[in-house]
Amino acid sequence: MLPSVAPESLNPFPLPVLFALGILAVAAIVFLARHAEKARRAALAAFAESHQLTLLPGRNPEFARRFESLRGLNTGDNRSADNILTGSWRGQPVTAFDFRYETTSTDEKGNRQTERHHLHVLTLNLGRAFPALQVSPEGLLSKIAQAAGYDDIDFESHEFSRRFCVRSAKKRFAYDVCHALMIEFLLSRPDTAFQVSNDLLAIVSPGVLAPDRLAAELDLLVDLRERFPNYLFA
Repeated sequence: MLPSVAPESLNPFPLPVLFALGILAVAAIVFLARHAEKARRAALAAFAESHQLTLLPGRNPEFARRFESLRGLNTGDNRSADNILTGSWRGQPVTAFDFRYETTSTDEKGNRQTERHHLHVLTLNLGRAFPALQVSPEGLLSKIAQAAGYDDIDFESHEFSRRFCVRSAKKRFAYDVCHALMIEFLLSRPDTAFQVSNDLLAIVSPGVLAPDRLAAELDLLVDLRERFPNYLFA
């Protein structure tokens, strides 16, 4: 009969060693995350300098409160803005920033868990106030909302109505913005989502500002503004 072997002896790494390795792994992840964030901030600073934009780093809850009318920026707790870029892009007044908020939930055992969420926001000042408008790709959530009674505005373009969800209390304004040329532009970029709130045209997206994509996102924002009919500003 073979001698019995304790299960612990089959493990080449004793528990203290595994515990130490776990701590080292967590420390390495934190170090890499901080290094990546530092590099991103440096890249944002370089981007701002090369495009004559002003960069305001650091968490700013008061600045975030200015944008509570935008969808996605009026939920959760401890809302704040960071890495705020302001200035002019292709002759239009723009702002871009990271947005963070927290939500709290309770599990079955009564333990409270806090989760952090990150968005990045690009806004363009339209110079005058307009009715609220939301345009986004059609998806499961929008279909559920329609089933619950939240109307989606229909357009003569069946393809556009099928692929995009458009909501506004002022349908005339929605039709003014989503005219034939705007519809053609959006169909060529089916992932585009934007909103209008008061005097702001805005794009709100998941995740933080990415320096290598920021120019393209600002170009998209201005491209949308340039397709607003001139008579809306008369």
